[in-house]
Amino acid sequence: MRKRAFTLIELLVVIAIIAILAAILFP
Repeated sequence: MRKRAFTLIELLVVIAIIAILAAILFP
């Protein structure tokens, strides 16, 4: 039984995606 948990890498990936979307939506 594996419990879904965010790892540091996953958090960094999510933050990177949000930063890229923010840069595109708000030039």
